[in-house]
Amino acid sequence: MPAHDPLTVVRGMVAIPGGMFRMGSEDPDTFPADGEGPVREVTVAGFRIDPKAVTNAQFARFVKATGYRTDAERFGWSYVFHQFVGREAAAHVLDAHVPGAPWWLPVGGATWRAPEGPGSDVGQRANHPVVHVSWHDAGAYAAWAGKRLPTEAEWEKAARGGLDQARFPWGDEFTPRGQHRCNTWQGTFPRHNTGDDGHLGTAPVDAYRPNGYGLFNTSGNVWEWCGDWFSADLHRDGAPQTDPRGPDSGPGRVVRGGSYLCHDSYCNRYRVAARTMSTPDSTTGHTGFRCAADEPGLPR
Repeated sequence: MPAHDPLTVVRGMVAIPGGMFRMGSEDPDTFPADGEGPVREVTVAGFRIDPKAVTNAQFARFVKATGYRTDAERFGWSYVFHQFVGREAAAHVLDAHVPGAPWWLPVGGATWRAPEGPGSDVGQRANHPVVHVSWHDAGAYAAWAGKRLPTEAEWEKAARGGLDQARFPWGDEFTPRGQHRCNTWQGTFPRHNTGDDGHLGTAPVDAYRPNGYGLFNTSGNVWEWCGDWFSADLHRDGAPQTDPRGPDSGPGRVVRGGSYLCHDSYCNRYRVAARTMSTPDSTTGHTGFRCAADEPGLPR
C-alpha cells in the first residue's frame, strides 16, 4: 500500500464542516422497519468527502496499479436488472434468484468491467459510477487511495447539503418547476421506465445539479456503501450522539441514497434520510460508493 500525504489525499474533496445536524426522518412515507426515525441530534467532526461517486475510470486505475480482483470476479457472477440482460448475457443467467425480487437476474460474467454481463463493457461509461462492487471492494479502493468509507452519519450530513430536515438534497419538492434533479425510475416499476430524467441505467457521476455542499447525486443513480454495520434500533432512544459509528456487528452494511431503480410505488429510498443494507459481499448493478477522509489536522 503506498504512503499517503494527507494534504494530497484530500485534494479535490469537499470539506464538510463539523457540528450538529438533525439526522433521520419521521415523515409518513418512511420505512419504520429500516429505522429511519426518530429524528435525533447528531454531531460529527469536520471531514472530507468526494463530491462524486467513484467512477469506472478511477476504479480501473486502482485495478491496474494493484491487480485487485473484485468479489464479483472471484465469485464469477453478479446481479443484473432484467431489462439490461442482452442476448449474449441471457445464456449466462444462473439459478440464484432473489426471493421477492424477480427483476434481479444472477448473470455469470457480470462484473464492474461488464456491468450487464458478457457482451457489455464500460468503454463509453468512464465517467459513470463503478458498480458490481461489494463493501469489501469499496473498502479496498478507499484504502489504496488513502481514504475510507464515510460513516452513515457523515454520509447523511454531507448528502443534506446544509439543509435541515429537507426530504431531498435540494429541498422538499421532488421535481421543482418540473425539473428532474436525480436519476430514478419513472413509469411503472419494474416493466416500463420512461427515462424522463434522461437515463435508464446509471448516469454520469456529475449529472444534475450538486447540493449545497457541492456533492453530486446523493439521491438516486447508485446506492453508496457506508462504513457502518446496519441496525434498525440502536438509535431508537433519540438521544444526542457524537460521531456515531454504528454497532459492532449486524446483518449487513449500510447503503444510502437510492438508485436509478428507485420508484415511489416500490422503493422511495431516494429520500435523503432513507437507509437500507446489503451483506458486505453483495454485488449488484446499482451499487457503488464514494470515499471520505479525516480533515487533516483535526484530532480523532
